[in-house]
Amino acid sequence: MKKKKKEERGPLRDILSFVLYVAAMVLATFLIIHFVGQRTYVSGSSMENTLSDGDNLIVDKLTYRFSDPKRFDIIVFPYRYEENTYFIKRIIGLPGETVQITDGKIYIDGEELIESYGREVIKNAGLAAEPVTLGENEYFVLGDNRNDSTDSRDPAVGLISRDDIIGRAWIRIWPLSRFGILRHQ
Repeated sequence: MKKKKKEERGPLRDILSFVLYVAAMVLATFLIIHFVGQRTYVSGSSMENTLSDGDNLIVDKLTYRFSDPKRFDIIVFPYRYEENTYFIKRIIGLPGETVQITDGKIYIDGEELIESYGREVIKNAGLAAEPVTLGENEYFVLGDNRNDSTDSRDPAVGLISRDDIIGRAWIRIWPLSRFGILRHQ
């Protein structure tokens, strides 16, 4: 009789152990995705030549919990008019700065921004045709493919609030031929 109770507890204990293991893995996965990093993919050509359509990335969600975003960081943020749609762009203007685009050139506080990320001369300054002064927690973002990007120049995107930034694009994981850490600065 005692042997039978031990045998019954054995399979039950194994099932309970398995269920607890699966629950712990699901919880760990949730915590990592919510607080540390998540996978995303690039759809479109607005970040060419840095990122291409179909690239798969890991977004670092931890860095900005301890430091502020920097100029030229590639960030991910939600598109406010479509649920589950995220944009990936490069930070150009920082809080408190004034951004303007004149004759295809970007000016920060009246000085030309020297950078090599844009593929070509900007044809449409959009909202930045006039000086745009950023608030305390606002960022001005552009796609690297400046003439094929919906970004802070467009009223549909506008300025990006610090609270809306999900994270910083960190590693390209696909295609394998372009695997590696992304260059920001």
